[in-house]
Amino acid sequence: MQQAYDIAIVGGGLVGSSLACALAPLGWRVVQVEALPPRALEPAWDERNFALSRRSVQALDSLGVWAHAAAEAHPIRRVHMTSRGDFGAVRIRADDYGLDALGHTVPARVLGAALETRLAALPNLDRIAPARVTQVVCGRGLSPDGAAQTDPEASGLRSLPQLRLDVGEGERLIEARLLVAADGTDSFVREALGIGADRHDYAQTAIVATVMPERPHDGTAYERFTDTGPIALLPLAQDRAGLVWTVASDDAARVLALDDAAFLAEAGARMATPLGRLRRVGRRQEWPLRQLVAQSLIAPRAVVVGNAAQTLHPIGAQGFNLGLRDVLALAEALVERGMDPGDDALLRDYAFARRDDRAVTAQASHALVRWFAPDRELLRLARGASLALLDRMPAAKRELAFAMMGYRE
Repeated sequence: MQQAYDIAIVGGGLVGSSLACALAPLGWRVVQVEALPPRALEPAWDERNFALSRRSVQALDSLGVWAHAAAEAHPIRRVHMTSRGDFGAVRIRADDYGLDALGHTVPARVLGAALETRLAALPNLDRIAPARVTQVVCGRGLSPDGAAQTDPEASGLRSLPQLRLDVGEGERLIEARLLVAADGTDSFVREALGIGADRHDYAQTAIVATVMPERPHDGTAYERFTDTGPIALLPLAQDRAGLVWTVASDDAARVLALDDAAFLAEAGARMATPLGRLRRVGRRQEWPLRQLVAQSLIAPRAVVVGNAAQTLHPIGAQGFNLGLRDVLALAEALVERGMDPGDDALLRDYAFARRDDRAVTAQASHALVRWFAPDRELLRLARGASLALLDRMPAAKRELAFAMMGYRE
């Protein structure tokens, strides 16, 4: 038997769950489909720490999520950016703009748990997990045996997006007036919709871990551009710091195999902050780095969000923040125009509204990687000069600060 919904969200990660939090309270019949079982939806396995922009924190607060994460979050009061071997530096301070914080850091584990807590309290939300999408049909119907109907009017089936799910003990069929692909970089739904993507492999790997610096960080986030890619320390609660160390992918196995003392010494030497030596390190994880930009955000009665729409290099920490802006824009469009959530005009307007933000953010991320890549001596000197000049240009630095906070003036 086929179940009908207003909106089907495929993906139970941070962006998909944020979207469910935004839409379910508005009266839509929403279903969220996730490949992992419910107890695994909290990413306890994930050692990443997210740098949330000020706008993202405000958004999570409005969704009723932030209250469940705030106790373990830490404010980012300052950002300090340097390039290894260069003389320039950019320093951005929240109090220069009359603010208490530019944003906050929060462990992925904590944010996942906060979303789970909020989701459990929502009306009008069904969650199907574990479930694997095995077939997506848009513009046609699915017959009970799974065959696609080329003439849905003749078959008596409505021309709505329909999903066939493998739920372990059997199959389920669902249909929705709007299908949302929030199933990550390698999105099955995006590909099933026929939406292509532009890809770039940076041949880099991010190694992430939690460390304990020798001295308190006082809410300062450090990002340093090096010959193997950026390395960052994010301020966490209890004076811990989240390390994000980018290395060449062919060197990742060597770095991961270092004992704790050697790992901390090498990371600390590359980081070179006023925080002194790095003394303790938690479990390390590796994340291959690539960029993916979907060639379209929409298909008939379908939309692509989050990493399924754009996956970015972690330089500048814009990935989840950009995905959350997708969520806000889609929710706003549905509130304003949502008599039919899959209306063609509504989806076209959404795609247009997201065009500039995603293009500028993706291009800026890619350009930063290229600008700070190992290269000729003249380019290295230009990088140092550009950082020093930017730090002395209040208007340009303000624009950068507000972009980092998720706002565009």
